[in-house]
Amino acid sequence: MTNIHIPQELNNIDKLLMMEEDAKYEVTNDLDAECTAVFCANDIKGQHQPPKIPKMFLASKCIFNCAYCGCRCSREERPNYCNSPKELAQLSVNAAKNNGHGVFVTSAIYKNADYTQELLAECVRIMREDLGYKDFIHAKIMPGADPMLIAKTGQYANRLSVNIEVAHSSGYQRIAKQKNKSNIMTPMSDIAQQIIEAKYEKRDFATSQTTQLMAGSMNEDDRTIIILSKALYKKYHLKRIYYTAFHYTHPAKGYENENLSFTETPRWRMTRLYQADRLLQLYHFTPDDLTPESHPFLEPDIDPKAAWALRHLQMYPVEVNKADFETLLRVPGIGITYAKRIIEARRHCIVTHDLLRKMRIPLKRCIYFITCNGRYKGENILSSSPELRNRLAQDPD
Repeated sequence: MTNIHIPQELNNIDKLLMMEEDAKYEVTNDLDAECTAVFCANDIKGQHQPPKIPKMFLASKCIFNCAYCGCRCSREERPNYCNSPKELAQLSVNAAKNNGHGVFVTSAIYKNADYTQELLAECVRIMREDLGYKDFIHAKIMPGADPMLIAKTGQYANRLSVNIEVAHSSGYQRIAKQKNKSNIMTPMSDIAQQIIEAKYEKRDFATSQTTQLMAGSMNEDDRTIIILSKALYKKYHLKRIYYTAFHYTHPAKGYENENLSFTETPRWRMTRLYQADRLLQLYHFTPDDLTPESHPFLEPDIDPKAAWALRHLQMYPVEVNKADFETLLRVPGIGITYAKRIIEARRHCIVTHDLLRKMRIPLKRCIYFITCNGRYKGENILSSSPELRNRLAQDPD
C-alpha cells in the first residue's frame, strides 16, 4: 500500500504557479530576462522591446520526452494538470486583461498532437466568440498538427508558432527524440502558406508566425545558427525568431548516452544572437558579415556590429557629411534613427561633432569611426585595434 500515489487535486492558483514554471521552457513571443540584454547596444535596437505576455498552458504532461523540457513524460516528481478548453479560455482571458498586452496559449502534447491542437483551437474560439476577447492571442501549433486544425486555430489567433529548437535536424535525436524535421517544418510551411492565402482571400487568419531556436544543444557555432535563421526568415516569412540557451541541468531518462551532463549555454550568447538577428533583419548584414568562416562564433565582449567594424577598419573613418545611409549604419554607435537624423540634418547644414551632440547622438562609440567636415576626434586609436576593442568592450552603450 505504501507504493500507491494518489494524484494531487490542483486548484487554479496551483495551476497558474505551475504554468509560470513551465513557461521557462517556452520563451516564444516575448523576451525573457536572459534575452533583454539584446537592447544594450544603442545602435542595434531597431525595434522597441516587445512586452511580456502571460503563457497559459492547456496541459503540463507531455507524451514527448525532450531532454530540456520540464513537461517531458519522464519527469515524474511533480503533479500535472490539464485544463478543459473552457477552463483555459477563462484563465487566459483573465490573465490577458490583467496584463493588458495579450496572451500566449500553449500546451505540452497531451495524448497526441492533433488532439491537443483541437483543444487549443476550441480554447481560442471560446475566447473570441463566447467570452468576447478581442485583443492579441498567440497560439502554439503542435509538431505534426493537421493543416485543418492549424486553419481552425489560426482563424481566431493573431499569431501562430511551432518551435524548430535545433540548428541541425540530427539534433532532434540528441535532445528531442520524438521530434523530427518533418513534424516541425511541415506545420511551419502550412502556417506560412495559410497566412498568404488568407491575406489574398481577405479572410480571418493569423497574420504572423514565429519560432524558437535553442543555442548550444549540438555544440554548433553561431554561423550555423545565423545561416539557418536567414533561411527561415526568407522561406517562411517569420515575424521573429526567438533564441534561448540550451540548459540540461536535470538528467532525463532516455538520454543517458548523449553526453548532455552539465551542458549550459552562456546567456551572453543569446544577447549576441539577438543583436545579430536584428542586423540581419533591419541593417542588411549577411551571415558572412556577422560570422565569416574565419570567425564562426560571435564575440563575448563586443557586439557583432562592432566586431564587423574591427574586421574592416580600412573603411573608416567615415565622413558623416558624405556617407550614404547604408554606410552610416555600419558605424558602431549609429543606428537607424541616428542615421536618419544625420541624413536630414545634412540637407540644411554641415554636420559637426557639436551638432551631433545637440541632435542627442552619443559619440562615445562612433567618435572613433567618423570625421565631421574633415575633423577627426577619435584620439588617434583607430589604427590600434586592441586599444579600440578595449574601448568598445568598456562602453557597450
